[in-house]
Amino acid sequence: MTTDKIPHPIIATQKEWLALRLEHLQHEKEITKLRDRVVSERRMLPMVRVEKEYTFEGPEGKRSLLDLFEGRRQLIIYHFMFDPEWDKGCSGCTGFVDALGDLSLLQERDTSFSLISRAPLPKLEKYRMERGWNRTWYSSFESDFNYDYHATLDASVAPIEYNYKTEAELMKRRGAEHLVGEEHGLSVFFAMKGDVFHTYSCYARGTEGITDSYSLLDLTPYGRQEDWEDSPIGWPQRPTYG
Repeated sequence: MTTDKIPHPIIATQKEWLALRLEHLQHEKEITKLRDRVVSERRMLPMVRVEKEYTFEGPEGKRSLLDLFEGRRQLIIYHFMFDPEWDKGCSGCTGFVDALGDLSLLQERDTSFSLISRAPLPKLEKYRMERGWNRTWYSSFESDFNYDYHATLDASVAPIEYNYKTEAELMKRRGAEHLVGEEHGLSVFFAMKGDVFHTYSCYARGTEGITDSYSLLDLTPYGRQEDWEDSPIGWPQRPTYG
């Protein structure tokens, strides 16, 4: 098969490749060190006491936010986009959960993980069975949880905010038609002496760590094949294979 019509990196000698690879390695090390600093900074963020009582519906009945910790100190929640009117969950969120591997290390490190969506529990259970998931999934249908943590946008319930952008900022960037409905995100909570504290939330691309697929694609010449990526001139964001 010829390569004339296939977009590809330039072809070099081993010596030329190694010289450029060593230069790039220094940049990778800079990212590693920066990431370590950012992660350390994140752990040192203050926490805010959760004053409101939230009730969730799970397979075993009603549960409070504290119950979701299952006796552990820390809780990570993925805000899975599943509107009460939908029959299926968000395809992107579905891909994230499909990619989740063995999370037993979290439990060994005193941390629980749950999915939360606004759709009623029967819809969540039906979809969970269809996907073959064994993840803990709760419905927040009867609570303000999704609104308070900005995973559902509805100005009639809570002020509009997403990814730490105000309604005015979002309006300018997205337009009014995208200021209502479900969004995805991650929220982290800490339990201490019977109280629950909110320590962290991230949204949009901040949730990418859920799947290794993006990190693996970042290693390849074609990358993620998304329109926003920087690519060499003539490099296709979504290449045609064959």
